[in-house]
Parts: sequence; structure tokens; C-alpha cells
Amino acid sequence: MYRAYETSFRNQTLTLKEKFFNISFSYVMFIVILAAIGIVTLYSAANGHWSPWAINQLLRFAMGFVIMIALALTDIKLLMRYAYVFYFLTLILLIVVEVTGHIGMGAQRWINLGFFKLQPSELMKIAMVLVLARYFHTSSLQSIESIKGIIPPLLMALFPAFLIVMQPDLGTSLMLIFTTAGIFFAVGVQLWKFGVLALGALIMMPIAWHFLHEYQQNRVLTFLNPERDPLGAGYHIIQSKIALGSGGVFGKGFLKGTQSHLNFLPEKHTDFIFTMLSEEFGMVGGIAIVILNVLILAYTYSFAFKSSSYFGKLVAIGLATNYFMYVFINIAMVLGLLPVVGIPLPLISYGGTVMLSIMASFGIILSVHINRNVQIGKD
Repeated sequence: MYRAYETSFRNQTLTLKEKFFNISFSYVMFIVILAAIGIVTLYSAANGHWSPWAINQLLRFAMGFVIMIALALTDIKLLMRYAYVFYFLTLILLIVVEVTGHIGMGAQRWINLGFFKLQPSELMKIAMVLVLARYFHTSSLQSIESIKGIIPPLLMALFPAFLIVMQPDLGTSLMLIFTTAGIFFAVGVQLWKFGVLALGALIMMPIAWHFLHEYQQNRVLTFLNPERDPLGAGYHIIQSKIALGSGGVFGKGFLKGTQSHLNFLPEKHTDFIFTMLSEEFGMVGGIAIVILNVLILAYTYSFAFKSSSYFGKLVAIGLATNYFMYVFINIAMVLGLLPVVGIPLPLISYGGTVMLSIMASFGIILSVHINRNVQIGKD
């Protein structure tokens, strides 16, 4: 008992140097390898040129890497202390998007900062995890088991989800809801409450269908029958399946993907980049990406289990769930197992805010790991 107390005390007073050497460098290595594969794939997507995607992705990853290390070295108590502040600031940014947001590809999701287009919905994925982790960390078991106790966190999730749906961005909104559900499950919310919410969602689906945009309805109908409009709504997924199948086991080779380089494959540098990678490197390349992501998730969940603070556990579980949703939805989408939605493959797909938010998430997860023996009070 004395040794455990002594270890806990030492870890609460770690110097910056000690924190740095407590970083899980194997975890960081998996992240770097995955990002490197993404940059190489973007180089191929531009037909063997660094511009316009690969070089920008490299610069964004470098910036994200600095953010990751900075957050990893941040005291976890600070993350908890400012969780509500970060949440409400991000909520304000979502409202700003609704009023004066930048419109691109028919959606109003960004704030144009001149040098960078900020997507607040990506920041909300982190803010939501932090604020829910703090709420449940300071709540009693009796509160969590009561209806009254789960209404505030439910509203904290539903309001930003509603704002994101209005952009419109149904995919990101659903990710936010599922991540919230993951945290609710982790804290021990009774299963019958999930059942009631699921039943309510099923009852509302026919009504919600009429509020969907026409292109969103087409995505669902195309998912059910891609051949209904092979040159229109079904074109993306049909070409994706052709490219995946043509890659075979070992692929056609680097820079030799015909579907992608002859521009049959749409959005090859963003949403459908897993398809392009699989065409060039085959099933082996696709499985390698899955394995790397499984390793990252396994490490993250192990960090959660080793954390002595409830806040740290919930943060790691929430961010791991969010990351899993990215990977699962994107890969299932390009395989035709889910409707096509604008969810990128983390560290692989081209994107600015997504890259920075994912790297920030990794930094917070590493902070949970470094501060795994830190005890955090209720207040």
C-alpha cells in the first residue's frame, strides 16, 4: 500500500522531462506509420506529385504532431478543469457556422479563417467526450441510475448534434450520438434506457425521413440498391467495388491503380482513399490498415483500463469510441455495407480540421496514459 501511494505521489509531480519519457512511443509509432501510408497514398492520388495533397497533408501532420505532444504533456487536471469552457466555446462556434459559416459542396460546415477553414463539428467530438467525462466523474451512482441524472448529459449531446444535422452533416451528427452512447454504456446507464431511446428512434424514423435532404434520401436508397442509378447516385459505390475487386490479393502496384488514375473513382483522396489504397496494394494493404487501427484502439482501451481516475478512463474510452466510428463507418461505406456519408479515414484521408482534431485526440489519450496514476477529486 505504501509503495502504491508513493508511486501515485511521484506521478502527480512528474517533471516535463519525466512526462516526455513516459509517452508510449510504440503508440506514437503506429500513428506515424499510418500517417506515412496516408501521405504516400495521396502522392499516388496526384499521379506521383507532392502537390496538391501529399505536401499539405505532411505539413498538417507535422502541425498535428506538435499539438499531440503538447497535449500529451498537459496536466490531465487542466483538461478536466476547462472541459465545460471548451464545450461551450465549441458550441458557440457551431452557432456561428449556422449564421455566417462558409459554404462548400452544398453544406455550411466551416468557418473561413483565411489561411484555414475550421470545422467546429470536429472539435465538438473532442469537447463532447471531455464534458461528459467531467459530468460523470463528478456524479454519484444514484444520479447516473436516475432519469433526472442522465437528462443533462443527453441534452449536452443532442443540442450540438441538432446543430450539426442542420449544416447538413448527418454522418458527423450520428458519430456524436454513438460516441455519447458509448460513454453512457461505460458509466453503467441501464440497458433498458438504451432500449427506450432505440425504440423512440425507430418510431421517429418515418417522420425523420421526410426531413432528410433529397441527396440524403438518395444515399439510403442507393445503399439498398446501387444499380437503381448506376451513373448518378450509385456511381460512387459501384466504382468503389470495382476498384476493390480489381486490386486482388496483392494489388496492381504503386501508382498503377487504373480505376483511380483514370479518374473513374470519385473522391479518391478523401472519402474513398481506402478503395484506392486497396486497389494498389490489394487485400494485404487493406488488412494492414485495419491491423494498425486495431492496434491503436487496443492501446487506447488499455490506457483507459490502467487509468486510476474515472475522468481519465471515460476520456480514453470516449475518444477510442469516436476513433472506432471513423474507421468503421469509412471502411464499411466504401465496401457497400453502409450508405455513403462524408466520413474520412483518419490519418489517411486528406483533410485539415480532421487531421488536427484526430492528433489532438491522440495527445489527450497520451496525457491519460502519462497521468494514469494521478488521483482526481470530484470538484
